[in-house]
Amino acid sequence: MALTELHWDHHIPLPKLGPVQAKVTVAVVALLCFINSYDGEFVFDDSEAIVNNKDLKPATPLSNIWQNDFWGSNLSSNSSHKSYRPLTVLTFRLNYLIAGGLHPVGFHVLNIILHAVISVLMIDVFAILVGGLDYDERGWTVNHAPKTSLLAAIFFAAHPVHTESVAGVVGRADLLCALFFQLSFLTYCKAFNKGSDRDDRFSVQWVVVSLVLCAAAMLCKEQGITVLGVNAAFDVLLICNVNVYELGHKLLFRKNSLDLSEILRTSLLKRLGLMSLGGLSMLYTRWRIMGTGPPAFTEVDNPASFEENIFIRIVNYNYYYSLNAWLLLCPWWLCFDWSMGCVPLIKSATDWRVVWLLLLWCFLIGLINQALCSPDSQRRRTLTLGLVLLVVPFLPACNIFFRVGFVVAERVLYLSSAGYCLLLAYSLGHCCHRWIKYKKLTCVMLLGLLCMYVVRCALRSHQWRSEQSLFSSALSVCPLNAKVHYNVGKNLADRGNTTAAVKYYREAVRLHPNYVHAMNNLGNILKEQNELTEAEQLLSKAVAVQPDFAAAWMNLGIVQNSLRKFDAAEESYWNALRHRRKYPDCYYNLGRLYADQNRHVDALNAWRNATMLKPDHSLAWNNMVILLDNTGNLGQAELIGREALKLLPNDHTIMFSLANVLGKLQKYKESESFFLHALRIKPNAASCHGNLAVLYHRWGKLELAKKHYELSLKLDPEAPGTRDNYNMLRRKLDQLKHSAP
Repeated sequence: MALTELHWDHHIPLPKLGPVQAKVTVAVVALLCFINSYDGEFVFDDSEAIVNNKDLKPATPLSNIWQNDFWGSNLSSNSSHKSYRPLTVLTFRLNYLIAGGLHPVGFHVLNIILHAVISVLMIDVFAILVGGLDYDERGWTVNHAPKTSLLAAIFFAAHPVHTESVAGVVGRADLLCALFFQLSFLTYCKAFNKGSDRDDRFSVQWVVVSLVLCAAAMLCKEQGITVLGVNAAFDVLLICNVNVYELGHKLLFRKNSLDLSEILRTSLLKRLGLMSLGGLSMLYTRWRIMGTGPPAFTEVDNPASFEENIFIRIVNYNYYYSLNAWLLLCPWWLCFDWSMGCVPLIKSATDWRVVWLLLLWCFLIGLINQALCSPDSQRRRTLTLGLVLLVVPFLPACNIFFRVGFVVAERVLYLSSAGYCLLLAYSLGHCCHRWIKYKKLTCVMLLGLLCMYVVRCALRSHQWRSEQSLFSSALSVCPLNAKVHYNVGKNLADRGNTTAAVKYYREAVRLHPNYVHAMNNLGNILKEQNELTEAEQLLSKAVAVQPDFAAAWMNLGIVQNSLRKFDAAEESYWNALRHRRKYPDCYYNLGRLYADQNRHVDALNAWRNATMLKPDHSLAWNNMVILLDNTGNLGQAELIGREALKLLPNDHTIMFSLANVLGKLQKYKESESFFLHALRIKPNAASCHGNLAVLYHRWGKLELAKKHYELSLKLDPEAPGTRDNYNMLRRKLDQLKHSAP
């Protein structure tokens, strides 16, 4: 199973390190590349998978992890992405428990450590694939290609395409999948350790353990099942030493009788049968778990897959492959999202981009030719296994078996890049052997390439530290991507810069005229800027494009209410509630509409629905207290206020409203207590000081009233009514002063 001496390995310009030194070196390189992302924020998809995912919270039953998808939605839901990754979500939950909340540092640090561990294990994987499988007398694997495996592992540790998987917390799925992928492969290799208990020439137990680890990889990310293909190729090419080219030649042309006795003697069919049975069982279980079938993606996610012309579809798929190949070859232009017009469809044979897919296939055909037909058996095996490691993990993302929800995704290249790094290290080793006269030049080139990788990783991981830098970096890479402009605009709006946000939202709508989320957010900003007519037009178009867009219906209702189109607003709110029955914010806004129309009972019922759906809906509770206060129902207002404070004991707005009610009920002491509590929470609330002053004024505590009137006026000189009340108090104090003996 061990290959012959690798005549070119010692020519690689790297020092010959011991096993421990080599692994430490690779770990240091991996940490050096991505360490500056350790204190980054939660960015992009992290908000859905982590920040808004209830499955991370300790209060959520642990069983929910096994029933919901990666994003926290129930797998039986039609809106679920069907990404079943419970082991990954479990690690997020552990991060949450250890840190005591959503603190991103712990999440990022674990990602960086995982990448370092995976990079270290890659030395063992590459050593077996290049140098063959061999064990010493203690049962440890012998590395016959120490420099090649080290170089390939360093390339893997420092490849910039890994930034999304390492610096983005949701990339944990790719990291864990890769870790169990490696362990499954290395465990499969253990089945051929001469020191183990064997069934014929292999250990069934180790094969079963390998299948269990494959299942674990699949529970981290669906891509994990592809390790079975790598294991099978390794078995055929290295364990059974099958010459695929000769075997295929005999089968096709039947020139010689095909003798399979040697292959059968190695129990290959038994091992392939075990892996096939295990793989089919995993696929069947996975399909059953999906429940309602595959996820539904939209045309903007993957436009080529919706193209009716099969020729155009195939051409664009191949162009996508060439883009992925380019990211591996030249990982300089990296982007967090490649959808929504970032990669326009090729619709004509005269499109110059066709050249790229032709170049890709010319290169692949040449590589496959060398892998199958080279007279050097060692080259054949290494190139074939490198291609297997490059292509097989990418198969789930290639659109051949099912439609995927992206055009290009850097995360899916995490495992495939290992095959690329192996081929690159092998090629450089041969170059060093052939160009021995130019050893210094090759050494400088190699060092330059590694330095470029490290610098690019450092720059890119820095961009992943915040959404502002991440989204802005994509503008130069994908200027035609509407989602990039949308995310830049959303980030600006979240930071309060709505004027700049409008510009990017408008560009997003221009690039993709049916981009409903951009229209909804732009409509919201225009509503706040009192540009109600344009806001209504945008939101009306959004719900026309996507009639089940509940948030847009609600926002349209708010705009129509502001335009005093009460009937239309009510209809919009009920449309929102038809599409999202549990929508507390919509009930709250419906209550405001009814209050504006003096439909007090309807308003109270709407706000009560909001608090039933969301018990901590402060605004709904507060509006109920205020409405009951204004309509003279002081006793009911007091009951509602006290009920609200049981759920929200530190809500100063509800304390303020309840204090006003208690003051009118002449429960001065309690009223004073709530006012003072509210001021301890928010000391600079001018209205609270003003109303407390009114309470003291009624109560006869005039000096305290004077003090709080003055504090209120100091905080807000234009506070309505406060100046008049203060002047009235001063006149009264003057009268008392003059009437005193």
